[in-house]
Amino acid sequence: MFEDLNDLYQQVILDHCKQPRNFHELPSANRSAQGRNPVCGDQLKLFLVLDGDTLRDISFTGSGCCISKASASLLTEQLKGKTRADAEKTFAQVHELVTTGQSAGDVGKLAVFAGVHKYPARVKCAILAWHALMGALKGDAEPVTTESEQD
Repeated sequence: MFEDLNDLYQQVILDHCKQPRNFHELPSANRSAQGRNPVCGDQLKLFLVLDGDTLRDISFTGSGCCISKASASLLTEQLKGKTRADAEKTFAQVHELVTTGQSAGDVGKLAVFAGVHKYPARVKCAILAWHALMGALKGDAEPVTTESEQD
């Protein structure tokens, strides 16, 4: 059973890596943030259309490892149409998930990253897009980097 679950998780990550969702620039974006992970070489730019408190649209561009691209792809699917509060709550859940393997509450498809905590070098890959999201929501002009975080 556990191996079947791992296989399913790997398939979801590979699918989102090879065919990332919402992978394009968003000309109508009113918020954006760049993120980079110097250890792995991941680089991305996240685009948001923030309408009041709602993420009306979200996309990303960039390059990186499969975990980084899949995480960004799943982020866009999970948060499109959600509120800023939902995004902040989901960030906290994903952060806990990738650092401990556990999460308070249902994280849906993001559960595919539960095993990442076993590979400390990959935690930064999985959380990069999420830190970029938080930077975009705050309106930070400076790129976010995994080197400044204690993940």
